[in-house]
Amino acid sequence: MSAPAPSPLAIVDAEPLPRQEEVLTEAALAFVAELHRRFTPRRDELLARRAERRAEIARTCTLDFLPETAAIRADDSWKVAPAPDALNDRRVEITGPTDRKMTINALNSGAKVWLADFEDASAPTWENVVTGQLSLIDAFTRNIDFTDPKSGKSYALKANEELATVVMRPRGWHLSERHLVDADGTPVPGALVDFGLYFFHNAQRLLDLGKGPYFYLPKTESHLEARLWNEVFVFAQEYCGIPHGTVRATVLIETITAAYEMEEILYELRDHASGLNAGRWDYLFSIVKNFRDGGAKFVLPDRNAVTMTAPFMRAYTELLVRTCHKRGAHAIGGMAAFIPSRRDAEVNKVAFEKVRADKDREANDGFDGSWVAHPDLVPIAMDSFDKVLGDKPNQKDRLREDVDVKAADLIAIDSLDAKPTYAGLVNAVQVGIRYIEAWLRGLGAVAIFNLMEDAATAEISRSQIWQWINAGVVLDNGERVTAELARKVAAEELADIRSEIGEEAFAAGTWQQAHDLLLKVALDEDYADFLTLPAYEQLKG
Repeated sequence: MSAPAPSPLAIVDAEPLPRQEEVLTEAALAFVAELHRRFTPRRDELLARRAERRAEIARTCTLDFLPETAAIRADDSWKVAPAPDALNDRRVEITGPTDRKMTINALNSGAKVWLADFEDASAPTWENVVTGQLSLIDAFTRNIDFTDPKSGKSYALKANEELATVVMRPRGWHLSERHLVDADGTPVPGALVDFGLYFFHNAQRLLDLGKGPYFYLPKTESHLEARLWNEVFVFAQEYCGIPHGTVRATVLIETITAAYEMEEILYELRDHASGLNAGRWDYLFSIVKNFRDGGAKFVLPDRNAVTMTAPFMRAYTELLVRTCHKRGAHAIGGMAAFIPSRRDAEVNKVAFEKVRADKDREANDGFDGSWVAHPDLVPIAMDSFDKVLGDKPNQKDRLREDVDVKAADLIAIDSLDAKPTYAGLVNAVQVGIRYIEAWLRGLGAVAIFNLMEDAATAEISRSQIWQWINAGVVLDNGERVTAELARKVAAEELADIRSEIGEEAFAAGTWQQAHDLLLKVALDEDYADFLTLPAYEQLKG
């Protein structure tokens, strides 16, 4: 490892945290500073390019596969690097934030992989950013345990060979870390903070454990953004003396533009690529965001009516499986977000049947694995994939050459026979307020109405309200969606919450603030690219 110069980065506006010196070492910060110096200018250019592309979509209301990269798609000779042993069998992956209790439960869950989340399931308070890194360091050194202060229950890790493989998800390119700035006062991108601290402290340690530094890359919008990540990986491995190709990255295809560049994304990352993942809520959010001026043909119905069997969603998932297997990569399916009820067995029975049907469909379609949000869902998903895979670690040999998806199929939103409803509007407001309230208190993964919700949920909720208002949607009860109707529903929800939880709990929360923020991002004429950007300005800590 090259000798680091003193870091030019400064920690600002942050209360000291217990043991932060173990994460924020001079050498680790020097590494993050070098990542920032080398790669933030290109990050900034790519964010500007996103705005240009969005303006182009507003003009044309269409998307197509890129003519300039046709040769990459036509060349059948290239494949991504073979999967390391620790990532060859990914049939069930559990997701969640990196607090100590979740870290132990996820690693012990029986899932093959844990997506350790610094992104949508984590509100980026400085405490969450730093202590999340500590949780992972402590897990890899087996120095982690947890006793629940309420129940007194203790949690400890199982034997190493029983633990899930960690795949860490840093923040997306658009988010900055306000508590870590350079000499000019410019914040370091959150992606580079999360990646840099994790890689610096754990890359060699993971290799010694027979695993490696594996990552999920969120919110990617183009193959050029994947190229930037590849350059980060190449530099990081060289800087830390880790062999080239040690890093493995799975890219979430959760933006509509990335769906048209899946092969190119794998190509850019081919020495470091592990697979692609089909993420539902952010994908729908991206469709609304990009085609929000496209009129009635792009209006999405209630979010819960847009299942993975919708024709345009089916085109997306089938193309993803075919693309991955053509190039030797894993295809990872979507999230089962149900949270089992401890009080209602009938609710569980119905939900478990839906989860099983969803996972059966993914396994039969050729996916190599899938996501769950709760340990109780691991056996259900495992059974679905066991039935199809048997003793095989994956089904990358299923090439799905029967799949033929045209560019127009991915944006054929009006192929779905469902319409927006008043109940859907109410649900979007309810979930939006309840999620944002928890996020402003530092919680990124929140159980709402028996579903584990994260930031993608709030994004699709507020985006649908915005879209329905601006498209003049008339609901099933005959009411037109207007700003006034959204305000009325939000006021009723706030009153219902106050009555549900009581005055004391209501006053202790951030309910009015959450209500106001939801209405701001749902009603403003200028559509905010990401809800988390204005929300971060209000996040304490």
